[in-house]
Amino acid sequence: RIIIAFGVITCILSAFVSNTATVAMLMPTALGILAVIAKMMQDRGVVKANFDPLRLRVGAALLLMLAYGASVGGLLTPVGSPPNLIGRGLIEEATGTRISFAQWMAIAFPVCLAMFIVLAIIMVLLNRPEIRQIEGVEEYVRQHREEQGPMSRAEKNTLVAFGFTVTLWLLPAVVSLVGGTESDAYIFVDDRLDEGIVAVLGASLLFILPTNWKKREATLTWSDAAKIDWGTILLFGTGIIFGSLLAETGLAETIGTGASENLNITNVVTITVFSAVLAVLISETTSNTASAAVIVPIVIPLCQAMGVDPFVPAMAATFAASFGFMLPVSTPQNAIVYGTGAVPITRMIRTGIFFDILGVILIVTIVPVMIAVVGIGG
Repeated sequence: RIIIAFGVITCILSAFVSNTATVAMLMPTALGILAVIAKMMQDRGVVKANFDPLRLRVGAALLLMLAYGASVGGLLTPVGSPPNLIGRGLIEEATGTRISFAQWMAIAFPVCLAMFIVLAIIMVLLNRPEIRQIEGVEEYVRQHREEQGPMSRAEKNTLVAFGFTVTLWLLPAVVSLVGGTESDAYIFVDDRLDEGIVAVLGASLLFILPTNWKKREATLTWSDAAKIDWGTILLFGTGIIFGSLLAETGLAETIGTGASENLNITNVVTITVFSAVLAVLISETTSNTASAAVIVPIVIPLCQAMGVDPFVPAMAATFAASFGFMLPVSTPQNAIVYGTGAVPITRMIRTGIFFDILGVILIVTIVPVMIAVVGIGG
C-alpha cells in the first residue's frame, strides 16, 4: 500500500508540476520511510543488524515507483511534461485542429490509469518486498506530519495560486458540458483562457499574495524567480522550432518516406505502432523532449503523404516519448532514483523493459479509441 500510495501521489503531482521536481520533492520522504522499514526489519530479525537499507527490494520498488509514476502522471495534462507541449503544438500546427486542455485529459486519462495499474502490479511482482506487513511506518508518517505543524501562509498562498490555475485550465471544459461547444459562452471562455495566459496569471498571484503584509513581503520574489531553470523553458520552444524546421526543410518527409518504403508501412495501424516504438527507443538513449521533437515531425508528413490522418500516430508518438523506463539516462527522474544507490542498473533495465513493451501496447490500443470517442482529428 505504501508503494502504491507513493505512486498515486507522484502521478497527481507530476500532472501539473515538473516530473523531475516531483521526484526530487518526494525522494527524502521515500528514503526516510525506507530507513524506518529497514530498522523494523532489523528489530524483527528479518535482516542482519548491519544490513544496508539501500539493498532492500522494497526500496527499489518504492523508488522506481516514484520515477515511473512521474512519467505516467506527466501524460495526464498538456503541461505535464515537455513532450506533451511539443507534440501538441506540432499536431495543432499541422492539422489546424486545437486540442483543448479537457480533450487532452480525456484522451490521456485511460492511458494513465491502465498504465498505473500495470505499473503497480508488475512493480511489486518483479521487486517483491521482503516482508508484507510491518509496524511503525504509520507512526513515522504521523510523527513527521505533526512536526511540520499547521500550513504556513506561504504554503496556503501557493495552494490558492495552484487551485486558481487548475480551475481556469478546466473552466472551458465545464462550460462546454453545460452549454455545448457551439455556445457563445464556451467560445468566449475558450478563446480567452489560453493555457499559457492562465499559467502566467497563476504565477503572478505568487508575486501579489502576501506572507507578511506589514513588511510588504510576497510569497514569491524576483530573486526567487531568477533561480528558475529558464534554460528548460527555452528547451521546450527549441523543440517545437526544431520540429517545424524538420517539416519545412523537407527532411522529415524524406525520413518518413524512406521508412515507409523500407519497413512496408502502409496504413494507420502500422504507422501508429512504428511511431510509438521509435519514440520509446529514442527516449531511452536521449531526453524525452528530443524524442518528441524528432519523431512527431517525421510522423506527420509521412501520414500526409499516404493520405492518412496524422492525429492518432502523432499523439501515440507524443505519449510514447515519455515512456523511457529502462536506463538512468532516459529521464531525469530515472537518474535521480538511480543516484540513490537503491536501484541497481540491472533491476532498472529488467523492470523498465516490461513497462516499455506494455506501454507501447496500451498506447497503440487506447489512444485511437479515445480520440474517436472525444471526436477530434480527421
